[in-house]
Amino acid sequence: MNSEQTNVDRSVMKKEITATLLFLLKDDQVLLAMKKRGFGVGRYNGVGGKPEPDESIEQTLVRETQEEIGVTPTEFDKVAVLTFDELFKGEPAIMRIHVYTATKWEGTPIETEEMKPKWFSKDQLPYDTMWPSDLIWLPRIVKGEKLNANIELDENDKMVSHNVTVVQKL
Repeated sequence: MNSEQTNVDRSVMKKEITATLLFLLKDDQVLLAMKKRGFGVGRYNGVGGKPEPDESIEQTLVRETQEEIGVTPTEFDKVAVLTFDELFKGEPAIMRIHVYTATKWEGTPIETEEMKPKWFSKDQLPYDTMWPSDLIWLPRIVKGEKLNANIELDENDKMVSHNVTVVQKL
């Protein structure tokens, strides 16, 4: 192996993943859902997922919310872009999550094969059963801030570093 090969920037080889995440907000409550299968099983989170081919982020947000908790968001606001440098299913990846909140929707949240929704007080979120990095950004978006965040995780989903910036518009 020559010196050019050993100095290759490995970040160019990382898989890029785009996904959505939505939190329903009602009065002083946030809807979280317990993931029952697949990626994130056993953790509370918002609802969301990856786009289908030719699907916009907003279309993905609506479809995933319908599939995962049986409601259709009708008014939603983009509140954060989270960029995770991590291992996804054992492979180095950059995961870019477009985070939204919604205050209006059609339907009532229901349990599905994938998610079990539950309302929590904004000041009593179950961080011990959520992703470890949620603590650095979720309380801020619940309070109304808009954020850009870069978060580096190790192979055990522990934060190595993070940088969170408040922005006016996304």
